[in-house]
Amino acid sequence: MAGKGKLFIVSAPSGAGKTTLVRAVLKEFTSLSYSVSHTTRPPRGNEKEGLDYFFISPAEFEEKIARGLWLEWARVHDNYYGTSRPFVEDCLQKGKSFLLDIDVQGAVQIMASGLNPISVFILPPSFEALSQRLLNRGTDSKEVIEKRLINARAEMEQKHRYQYVVVNDDLNAAIEELCAIFKKEMSHER
Repeated sequence: MAGKGKLFIVSAPSGAGKTTLVRAVLKEFTSLSYSVSHTTRPPRGNEKEGLDYFFISPAEFEEKIARGLWLEWARVHDNYYGTSRPFVEDCLQKGKSFLLDIDVQGAVQIMASGLNPISVFILPPSFEALSQRLLNRGTDSKEVIEKRLINARAEMEQKHRYQYVVVNDDLNAAIEELCAIFKKEMSHER
């Protein structure tokens, strides 16, 4: 039987560049499995069902809460987000290393789950840079951006809970630093 896989968590405030960094890691480490989260928010832009998220109704999400089928779940920006417990546990038992791209609330739940995750927090170079990135993205209303910035401050205060912190100031340097963390952690037994 294969050895147990490793579970990686990557978190960041909205607009810190987490998605771009995670995609670079997944391209570099093709043996990593990736969790596609479930959400009750509507798709943005080019997001695809089953690739970016599984888009489900609030009623369906709440039914899965009641059945204990989420490894982690949270209500963020007035929408539910969650990770399927059966999917993650199955991957780990098969010896697959697994990457979760999740918010701080979900990360804290998984850190307390007994699965011994390796955790990385992505920081923007500054709060001002984060604000500008969210504005430049052009996908959210002013009210949504303000809510994301309030949440970002609270999330950034939680960075001490993570084993690693990567500042995404220079994208190539941040990718290199994040890949070095994955290489180190995947090369030895925990």
